[in-house]
Amino acid sequence: MTWQQLPQSVREHYPWAGADLTLSSGHRLHYVDTGQPDDPSGSPLIMVHGNPTWSFYWRTLIRAFEPQRRCIAVDHLGAGLSDKPRDWSYRLQDHIDNLVQLVDHLDLPRFTMVVHDWGGPIGLGAAVARSERVERLVIFNTSVFMEEVPLEIRACRWPGVGEAVIGGLNGFLRVGLFRALADRKRLRNGVAQGYLAPYRRYRDRLGHLRFIRDIPIEEGHPTRATVQRLTEEVPAAFADTPTLILWGDRDFVFKPRFVERWRQLLPHAQVHHYADAAHWVVEDAHERIVQDMGAFLDEHH
Repeated sequence: MTWQQLPQSVREHYPWAGADLTLSSGHRLHYVDTGQPDDPSGSPLIMVHGNPTWSFYWRTLIRAFEPQRRCIAVDHLGAGLSDKPRDWSYRLQDHIDNLVQLVDHLDLPRFTMVVHDWGGPIGLGAAVARSERVERLVIFNTSVFMEEVPLEIRACRWPGVGEAVIGGLNGFLRVGLFRALADRKRLRNGVAQGYLAPYRRYRDRLGHLRFIRDIPIEEGHPTRATVQRLTEEVPAAFADTPTLILWGDRDFVFKPRFVERWRQLLPHAQVHHYADAAHWVVEDAHERIVQDMGAFLDEHH
């Protein structure tokens, strides 16, 4: 799908056609690059989404910050307006490598990494790979460490269940629209359609399932070593990097105990809790987030 193929109501919320990068794999990675090309902060915001969203998730922050800052928001392979190949690995490390290719392609000498959900290990993995360029970190509900995985997510990994629920019924995204927000009125006026638009067909949802199956629950899972490495490397690389943690406390996946683990890993981080926000915390609380995040960005100019 291209931006021009999105419904008009979605393009009104998401007015950026964006650009494409042909990756070393030959697949097309879509991204938004908007705002001030000569960002006075010298540190563009790279926004990295999770599963099952896409760069549409960041639209309210992009609108708020693009008048003063350069904003870059990527769609992972299998998500949004990027290619959704059937023959690609969809492993965490390969998503990290894709994002590193984008950072290098854009030739960014400095940047601020902004992450949520699966965007956490992907974005922070890329940040570790280019740590000398990282100015600041902004972390929403996510982790780079293993904790308990809810049963409803583990069930989607069972043979046949994921194909039927996620592929056939678009169940993971539809449940997300129901459970990932505290205030579902936020989905009115075409917002829900915006989340659904790139995932209309069975084959469009392959990335959702592959993300779930890449959760390294089993000891021998090939992504387990990547997560263990990030658990060690992220706090080592960013022990002195200005960091802001913005947390929706009503998240049914990343519960408040995750914040306590982040405090152990990055004890210097500023932390803001939004008691009435859920997993899609930017959707629930973007008005307050813009203020808190803006103050942090100005403070660490």
